[in-house]
Amino acid sequence: MIVLFNKPYNVLTKFTDEDGRANLSDYIKIPNVYAAGRLDKDSEGLLLLTDDGKLNHQLTDPKSKSYKTYVVQVEGDFSDEAARKLRLGILLKDGKTLPAKVKKIVPPDWIWARTPPIRERKNIPTSWIEISIKEGKNRQVRRMTAAVGFPTLRLIRSSIGQYDLGSLKSGEYKIIK
Repeated sequence: MIVLFNKPYNVLTKFTDEDGRANLSDYIKIPNVYAAGRLDKDSEGLLLLTDDGKLNHQLTDPKSKSYKTYVVQVEGDFSDEAARKLRLGILLKDGKTLPAKVKKIVPPDWIWARTPPIRERKNIPTSWIEISIKEGKNRQVRRMTAAVGFPTLRLIRSSIGQYDLGSLKSGEYKIIK
């Protein structure tokens, strides 16, 4: 079984939490499924869950990882030079990233309002980019955009390999297999 879930902001990517924070059990009532990978609580979007250990390994194994694509709102007017650096790979504290696919985009019309909304500064514009990576280092996209001078304000994963959000609203899921 494969479950596509549009994870809301501020929801943990696990089914239990000793501190009572919002987690997957608040949305998904399917027994014996587990997240294939993770998505930080302050990130939103596509999370795959499965009851198939072999498939879970295939989806998360670094040797066979698919591209994960994110729609990202960053602080500032995202530059061609920043995009060029991301395409070459960025040196982070835990090593150099693989080259990313990145482009500046107009804000997609399918994006939902976030609660709470992002912080906005009157004198600093924001930009939207689409970035695709094959790795999954901790908070990698956020660290990459910050390293080129454009801190991430909002991060939404839109696809993992062949799987995408489609028309799922925040907090919704669907079983596809």
